[in-house]
Amino acid sequence: MPLMLWTLLLTTSIGMAGVDASRISPEELLAGTVLDLDPKAPAVVSTAEVMALSDAMREFLDSHVDKDAGCFFRLKQLAHAIISDRTLRLEYEEVTRTAADAFETKKANCMSYTNMFVVLARGVGLDARFQEVDIPPDWTYANDTYVLNLHINIHVDLGLNGDQVIDFNIEDFNGDYTMRIISDERAMAHFFNNMGAELMQHGKLTEAFMAFRRALAENDQRFSPAWDNLGTLYIREGHPVHAEAAYLQALRADKSDLIAMSNLTALYGRRGDDAQAALYRNKVEMHRRRNPYYRYHLAWEALSAGDPDSAIDHLKHASRELKNEDRFCALLGVAYLKKGDEKKFRQWMRRAEELTSSDELRRVYSSKIERLTSKSR
Repeated sequence: MPLMLWTLLLTTSIGMAGVDASRISPEELLAGTVLDLDPKAPAVVSTAEVMALSDAMREFLDSHVDKDAGCFFRLKQLAHAIISDRTLRLEYEEVTRTAADAFETKKANCMSYTNMFVVLARGVGLDARFQEVDIPPDWTYANDTYVLNLHINIHVDLGLNGDQVIDFNIEDFNGDYTMRIISDERAMAHFFNNMGAELMQHGKLTEAFMAFRRALAENDQRFSPAWDNLGTLYIREGHPVHAEAAYLQALRADKSDLIAMSNLTALYGRRGDDAQAALYRNKVEMHRRRNPYYRYHLAWEALSAGDPDSAIDHLKHASRELKNEDRFCALLGVAYLKKGDEKKFRQWMRRAEELTSSDELRRVYSSKIERLTSKSR
């Protein structure tokens, strides 16, 4: 899926200094006094620049949106103008850009695209706000780093016409995912965390640090992914105790932050503090087993190992947590078919068909019923 937010998992070996992490304050972490920062490094953009409406964007809105029309028609005109080949057809590029820069270059990732749309929508008087979306965990691996992709989209309040969700990853969008409107400050923490992670992967550690500092100090100090990434930056610069302090700060912001727990497990393990490593390892496992998508992952592994009973057990736990997830039902059907129970296979596949909002997936589930049952005879 398109990248929305990067959160990096500790993968490097470390040494420990004689410093107590509990004595390192958030302010000290954000000051970066122990880091060898480059005084000549260019400053990252400001929050105001990220959401600025340029003259070219204003001209675009004047040409394509009737500001006197009702909010529903303004939104429809704006969406058509952005998506249409004849006006502003953007090309996907894994670079986090300001709204004006994305508009000018016609290149954006999902974070930039979402931000640009919010800025344009507000430019024609629409009540557009950012939303966080609880998608299934989506991991990728790049440059010796595990990356967890998160997601953000747009909520537009249309008054008497209801509301509308705009999502630029529409192929994977599911209306059943939990969504919550967030403040602009929280959204900008996402933005600068994205930017910082990209800069860090390209070795631009000073600029990356400044981006993480903007995310936390200037926008939302309770945004735990930025603390996780800041901890990884400290690890890469050879300051594991400061990294430990950053991961602990992430857990103060979000006690269920699995990235911070996993990083602390690895950090304490390399230090030789087996008790602390075990403590956080157990917390990770406990939280994972409560996560329905982790159970879904375990079910796949069980099926691959020829153990449909374990797969069914994991999927039943997952389905109790998320009753309307079609993928759980479909895999549950496959697990029952592996046991030779065609009746329950059909029952769960039909349930998956009912739950999905995708016509394509309905056809897939229907064809699986035909194909798999014919093979089982």
